[in-house]
Amino acid sequence: MKIAIISDIHGNLFALEKVLEDIEHEKCDNVICLGDLAMAGPEPNKTVELIKQMNWDIIQGNTDKMIAEYTDEMYESLKSVIPIMANALRNDAAVISSENKEFLRNLPENLEITINNTPILLVHGSPRRNNEDILPDLPLEQVEEMVADTNARLILCGHTHLPCGYQTNSGKTVVNVGSVGRPFTEKPDACYAIVTFDDIGFGVEHRFVEYDNEAASKVLASRNFDGAEKLSKMLINPELRHM
Repeated sequence: MKIAIISDIHGNLFALEKVLEDIEHEKCDNVICLGDLAMAGPEPNKTVELIKQMNWDIIQGNTDKMIAEYTDEMYESLKSVIPIMANALRNDAAVISSENKEFLRNLPENLEITINNTPILLVHGSPRRNNEDILPDLPLEQVEEMVADTNARLILCGHTHLPCGYQTNSGKTVVNVGSVGRPFTEKPDACYAIVTFDDIGFGVEHRFVEYDNEAASKVLASRNFDGAEKLSKMLINPELRHM
């Protein structure tokens, strides 16, 4: 059995459609989505509209919650820290339909499932918080602390937009599946993971998919909120996020 795990689409329908084509090519049996469906991307409402039609296990990302619960006070608070993302959030809250916000609001924060007798925990950030970072090159002891309170054998997460994985001393496998729509890897390809289950256990593969990021960048820039052009350039060169 092959399961595709996607996360952090961030309104990038261009990237999502190419990833779904790759998933079909790989003959995956199902798809799991780990959240952050819409915020700060080219086509947030259309992306949510497509995803909510799918028969997937889907959990809520931290930005899904922000869009669903948007207030002016939230905007002002975020603006004092990350003005560009605050402006994106305000614009997203304006363009995403009430029905799609309700869909985001009702997504579970995490989910426990079992596949081939393997207990799996789906989280956005970490088992402790939906905005906690599981990053490459963390000390293993720190990862162990993050997953200490779950009995799952496989923990799947996103949030950081950087794919990585850990095998803990307690026998747990932790996989950050990367980002479909706003990759922070050196190359700007969409990223997701495939978990293959067999009689012995499971294996994990990260896959990188080229898509028309130039077209996605132009659509994002055309949204015209303050900072949209800078965000659009990050789809071409993710290193710009450090500048």
